[in-house]
Amino acid sequence: MKRFKKIMSSVLLASMMLSSVACSSQSENGSSANATTAAADANGSGEKATEAAGSDKKAASDLKVGFIFLHDENSTYDLNFIEAATRACEEAGVTAVFKTNIPEGQECYEAACELADAGCSIVFADSFGHEDYMIEAAKEYPEVQFCHATGTKAHTEGLSNYHNAFATIFEGRYLAGIAAGMKLNEMIESGAITEDQAKMGYIGAYTYAEVISGYTSFFLGARSVCPSTTMEVTFTGSWYDETAEKEGANKLIENGCVLISQHADSMGAPTACEKAGVPDVSYNGSTASACPNTFIVSSKIDWAPYYAYIIDSVENGTEIATDWTGTLETGSVVLTELGTAAAEGTADAIAKAEEDLKSGAVHVFDTNTFTVDGAALTSYMADVDTDADYTADTEVIKDGYFDESGEGFRSAPYFDLKIDGITLLDTAF
Repeated sequence: MKRFKKIMSSVLLASMMLSSVACSSQSENGSSANATTAAADANGSGEKATEAAGSDKKAASDLKVGFIFLHDENSTYDLNFIEAATRACEEAGVTAVFKTNIPEGQECYEAACELADAGCSIVFADSFGHEDYMIEAAKEYPEVQFCHATGTKAHTEGLSNYHNAFATIFEGRYLAGIAAGMKLNEMIESGAITEDQAKMGYIGAYTYAEVISGYTSFFLGARSVCPSTTMEVTFTGSWYDETAEKEGANKLIENGCVLISQHADSMGAPTACEKAGVPDVSYNGSTASACPNTFIVSSKIDWAPYYAYIIDSVENGTEIATDWTGTLETGSVVLTELGTAAAEGTADAIAKAEEDLKSGAVHVFDTNTFTVDGAALTSYMADVDTDADYTADTEVIKDGYFDESGEGFRSAPYFDLKIDGITLLDTAF
């Protein structure tokens, strides 16, 4: 099987030699779905090489980086990764090889092996369920660096060529929550709603810690400026299901939610909000063009700083961190421009809160700002080391706050508490 892959990779490499030695991007499909091109070369050709804007700096680089994406550019989640990968590889003057629509199954292992056999020195995968298959490939190709977003097992696997990465996106969601709270205040002041009607809705994919951390930080951001805020959360059981996400948004709106946000990847919820005239905070990118009347803001992780870091590490022969966590300071946690639905004063409120987060004057999960079952949280053992049984193993309450993605801990979120003020409508997923 591996011999066959190497023969096939020789054919691939031969065709690539016809292209420019400057940065190129190409897109391959590892499933039966239609292949998509790289974001920088969206002209229908999956193999055309393009000259990088920053190729002068590292034009002679032979480094190739392989990328595995769960979906394609139609998913806001994957599009965010695709755009960052294209930008980072162009700036570094290296070749990017894309594989889109790769499920969270054996297909991921096969795609990772194909990229390694094709000469990629780095292979990156973007979805939580890719992890076990990336680890399997990493064991087979010790000379290749395998990097994975949102994973939890790098620090316990002990492989020198397998790494996890994430960012403090809970801080970005907190800032987006401030924008939501400012909007709720505007609605209260205008008489559109009363204080006790300041109820938000949230569409989550699964009841994973990453999702829980995200919607809780968003809620705490909103409540920091609008104290009467409450929130209902519904789950879809899928990262990308446009119908379920649209239905979820409509259900929340029918329940009296006057503002909607999400941690799911399609345009289902934002377009439902636009149709209903309900303000919306999206995720992974602006939805202003599709939702000009209801879009407030979006938070996202900019993966370009991490890509630049791992490319530089491989080129210079330095170690890649087992767990890497991007921050506001590294430029990894960002907000889009404000939409027309944002309330007056929102930009200033966000700027002030961002300064406070960077300085440590404010912590997203300050235990003075929330309760659990009516009580203050003084101690919590979180699942940080991630053994096979997902055992709670680390005290994470430090100096009066829950230390999410703290220094020395794993990069992926582990906040999994249900705090007061948030109602979960279904938890089957």
